[in-house]
Amino acid sequence: MTLSLDYATLSDVGRVRRNNEDSAYAGPHLLLLADGMGGAAAGEVASAAAVQVMRRLDTADITGEDMIEALAGAVHRANERLSELVEEDPEREGMGSTVTALMFDGKRLGLAHLGDSRAYRLRDGQLYQLSHDHTFVQSLVDEGRISQEEAFTHPHRNLILRVLDGRPDSDPDLEMLDVQAGDRLMLCSDGLPDYVSDEVIAASMASGTPDSVVVDLITHALEAGSNDNVTVLVADVVETEPASGVQPQLVGAAAELAQGSTGRGEPTVAVRTAGGDGHGGGGHGGALDPEELRYAPRPPKRFAWLRRIAVLLVVLGLIGGGGWFAYSWTQKQYYVGTDGDYVAIFKGVEADLPGLTLSKVYERQALQVDKLPTYSRQQVEANIQADNLAGARSIVAELQHTAAECAARVKPTPSPTPKPSTPPVSKPAVSTPPVSKPPVSSPPASTAPTGTTSPSTPVDPDDCDGVR
Repeated sequence: MTLSLDYATLSDVGRVRRNNEDSAYAGPHLLLLADGMGGAAAGEVASAAAVQVMRRLDTADITGEDMIEALAGAVHRANERLSELVEEDPEREGMGSTVTALMFDGKRLGLAHLGDSRAYRLRDGQLYQLSHDHTFVQSLVDEGRISQEEAFTHPHRNLILRVLDGRPDSDPDLEMLDVQAGDRLMLCSDGLPDYVSDEVIAASMASGTPDSVVVDLITHALEAGSNDNVTVLVADVVETEPASGVQPQLVGAAAELAQGSTGRGEPTVAVRTAGGDGHGGGGHGGALDPEELRYAPRPPKRFAWLRRIAVLLVVLGLIGGGGWFAYSWTQKQYYVGTDGDYVAIFKGVEADLPGLTLSKVYERQALQVDKLPTYSRQQVEANIQADNLAGARSIVAELQHTAAECAARVKPTPSPTPKPSTPPVSKPAVSTPPVSKPPVSSPPASTAPTGTTSPSTPVDPDDCDGVR
């Protein structure tokens, strides 16, 4: 069974405020309310922009779970639109808007909510709040620090924590809801529930047509002393053709700005009490507009381009400072390498950067690279890193010692030159009687040739290989 919506919506500028920052839209498939904030003309621009973007969801082509995705996308597009408006006029920085939307496909409802406007459902005489306030006071209630009754009179009950404001963290609550014939739905800005209790709201919604209920609820808010804009949207879920027809209704700032109005003027309905004039006059005094305090953490900003330049200069300063620090560090490093045919100590680091030299010869040594063995020469040619200048000089000293040892090893050791033999001198023979002696055995004479050179100390090929 396909159901329909019979709807009515109304917005009142209120007793105190001079302009209406609320906007609302009611159509066959979409109920939408936005409460702008930010002071000056920014609040009405924010709510009107949000409604103008999101009203495109009033179509029968989106059904079921797809409504959630469509609502999320519409909220993000509205948020981007607010960001564009701030870019166009930096004076609007800090403006924002609540968003509460119910999308209807004839069988179910899709809810999107951000801020402190509210969505209610009256079913079988019981009033249910469908939305959850994104306010400081509601967070205290959720944490159990205050009761719901205390929240109703808390001095900071209007301070919003989440709102549509053009920033990327503005994500709404999303939920699918069941619906049945006989349900009565109501959306309202905070100008109603901040001054009228749930019991009075339930009693007003229990009877009458949507047209009469919106007037009755706004009357209750004004009689209770509401100093804010008051906007109410009521829709009955019916099985028959809706009495209100299918013509969309647009009220509040969205309707006024669409007609070229400044947004300042008379309320859309003339609902007043005897004491209305006295209350209304208080709104034009020197007191700070309470609407400007609703989203106090982000006040309007000026000279945004100066801030951008300042941020850019800071970033460039950090980059330049970091570059200078890195360059200074490189000039405190040392390594041992080759400078032509000689060993040298270099200051800096070996790196090739376009237009920048990070190393130079610090000390050129008298040690030739060719005097080093292959292994040491390869190390020097690949550069030997040192902890500091003293460490580099110590490496050079070790290389010089290695070169000296290798030079001593490969140099041949000369053998002693043999002395010439002296010819024997002739003496006269003296005849003596022979004495017989036992034979003495002599060791065999050495067969080594006389006058040869002794071999030099052998050279370790692994230690001094490649020395030239």
